Amino acid sequence: MAEYRLTLPEMGESIAEATVIKWLKEEGDRVDLDEPVLEIATDKVDSDIPSPVKGVLKKRLVRVDEVVQVGQSVAILEARSAAVESNGQHTDRDVFTVDETDLPRAEAAEEFESRFYSPLVKTIAARERISQRELEAIPGTGANGRVTKDDMLAYVQRKKSERPQVAVAQPVADDEIIEMDRVRKQIAAHMLRSKQVSPHVTSFVEADVTHMVNWRNRIKDKFFEREGEKITFTPLFIQAVVKAIADFPMVNISVDEDRIIRKKCIHIGVATALPNGNLIVPVIKHADRYSLFGLSKAVNDLATRARRHDLKPDEIQGGTYTVSNIGSFGSIMGTPIINQPQVAILALGAIRKVPAVLETAQGDVLAIRQKMFLSHTYDHRVVDGALGSRFVKRVADYLENFKADAEF
Repeated sequence: MAEYRLTLPEMGESIAEATVIKWLKEEGDRVDLDEPVLEIATDKVDSDIPSPVKGVLKKRLVRVDEVVQVGQSVAILEARSAAVESNGQHTDRDVFTVDETDLPRAEAAEEFESRFYSPLVKTIAARERISQRELEAIPGTGANGRVTKDDMLAYVQRKKSERPQVAVAQPVADDEIIEMDRVRKQIAAHMLRSKQVSPHVTSFVEADVTHMVNWRNRIKDKFFEREGEKITFTPLFIQAVVKAIADFPMVNISVDEDRIIRKKCIHIGVATALPNGNLIVPVIKHADRYSLFGLSKAVNDLATRARRHDLKPDEIQGGTYTVSNIGSFGSIMGTPIINQPQVAILALGAIRKVPAVLETAQGDVLAIRQKMFLSHTYDHRVVDGALGSRFVKRVADYLENFKADAEF
């Protein structure tokens, strides 16, 4: 048998650390090749770390809620080497050494606490002024008797109900305290940073998308029969954005202090709402290489797997421009926040039937048209109003000139 260090692997551009959220194996459990050993979470996505060997989980080196760095050892596995010599002896390359100084010292942690408490539990304790001795007395319903958030909230509620009643005016109803989950905290930090880094400016353009709507209405049933899935407006929007980026490549950039990095690849992020109300932005890499049919398949696949929390870290990295279809929630326009380190983002409003004046050879006429607003937010450090406005107008032009007789 040989010892093997399981380390936190590289998970994509700009990801340097992750938080351990759950161990899937206990010490002493058998582990198969490629079987998940633990779950980790980054500021982008949750994922599993699989075992690269078959063997036994000998020792966990990190705890749940602990933050680990890429390349850091998280566990020691005892694996049977595939290169054992015929006499039963290991070759030098089969032996994995373990530096005992790298192992965590549980004793040191226990000097101050007799059991482990998550950062959230500690935060609640501090907010509610719960002493360490009081905390130690709270029964835990989590794994190995660990105190959970629900345990804390239940204790706080009991404690409040046991306090002597004071004759003071009471509010009609108590406010509900909702702790932000990990993803919401990360979204909040990301949005705040974007506002602090980039001076945001938004330009608005109205587009007549009647031809595009008529085309989709004509082919959507045949598309579903052939492909077994719906065709939405999102891939049509992305195709128009990609064409406009080719015309105005200086919106497909990022900023590094006083340097502008012009991206040669067009990677489109598609903001996707999750069932729990949070947001994730999967990325269609090299979107300019896709046909309309290919974009539709890619959009549906990423959206489905995003809602199942089944995206890989690399699939939410590397975007160079983002689109957000706020129209699907009924909004007609908005002022989206730039997805750093990008410099622009496009919000797509709801498509509505509105009366419009059309110019014809016989004179102006009033007609019912399908229209929508495009809201283009950009970083005014590097994208001036002229470029930002011309870009979104070009997107509108591509949408308005969509060929209603096109096949798919």
